[in-house]
Amino acid sequence: MPTSKEKSAFAKRLQDQIARKNIKGGTQLARQFNLLHRGEAPVSPQTAHKWLTGRTIPTPDKLQTLADWLGVGVHWLHYGPPPPVGAKSKPLAPGEKYPLTPEAIELASKIEALDPKDRHFLEEFVERLYDTGKE
Repeated sequence: MPTSKEKSAFAKRLQDQIARKNIKGGTQLARQFNLLHRGEAPVSPQTAHKWLTGRTIPTPDKLQTLADWLGVGVHWLHYGPPPPVGAKSKPLAPGEKYPLTPEAIELASKIEALDPKDRHFLEEFVERLYDTGKE
């Protein structure tokens, strides 16, 4: 499931691309999209608005239609540009922590809200995965 950050980034790419075609807003986007898409049901202006505001990302068939119409790659439209060649994630030094992101805080809040028994199970599971990854 895409994070809010991924949905926002998708929305920004979509907004930038439709602006090049002088499309403004969800109603115009839905109208133009429905002329091109050969799916089961037309897209409503509300759905197109959700794409533009980063509340949802279209299904793969709709992403394909958008990418074809906009002249961009499906992968780029959905995920953005790939990381630079040679870019590698640097492992953290002992005691160093990853920066807190809104997604990490949201996940921590969800974990904290779990029943203590389930939280303990999850903590053991994560430890096991973490220890396995070091081998």
